[in-house]
Amino acid sequence: MSSFMSRVKGAMKMLSKNSSQICGFTLIEVIAVIVIIAIAALIAVPVISSASGTQLRAAADMVAADIEYARSMAISRQKPYTVIFDTTSDSYRVENESGVVTHPARAGFQYIVNFKTDGRLNKVDIAGANFSSSNQVLFNYLGSPASGGVITLSTGSATLKVNVEPVTGFVSITK
Repeated sequence: MSSFMSRVKGAMKMLSKNSSQICGFTLIEVIAVIVIIAIAALIAVPVISSASGTQLRAAADMVAADIEYARSMAISRQKPYTVIFDTTSDSYRVENESGVVTHPARAGFQYIVNFKTDGRLNKVDIAGANFSSSNQVLFNYLGSPASGGVITLSTGSATLKVNVEPVTGFVSITK
């Protein structure tokens, strides 16, 4: 038992000796942590700042898809379909001759898209919609637009245009 007690006393002496030493980080450890934080910041800042650019691209893709949807519905139902843009409220809607149609993916909801109330797209503005001096594109029963035109979408610094070709109704996205 005395050997056990001597071991405990020896360990206690070592602990008390080590605990009186000053603890801290070496200069190399501090520099390594600063470098790691700097690398993480360099990666995070572009991701955070490109959120509006991502929203702009998503909005342009959505507008193009919705125009294509109205065109395909006009062809398949053999009735005119219209996409009407409202630049003051940054919204648009899809209508047929009976009024606003029901959204195909959200049953029971009207086909109205409002960028300001959609948290995923709230940084995007509909800067303009020009279809022969009108804010709407009308597809006839053959899927041909009454006129071609351009929808201009923007965030603070970037702009994308959704183009609808006359006669064919081909939709493209350009800068």
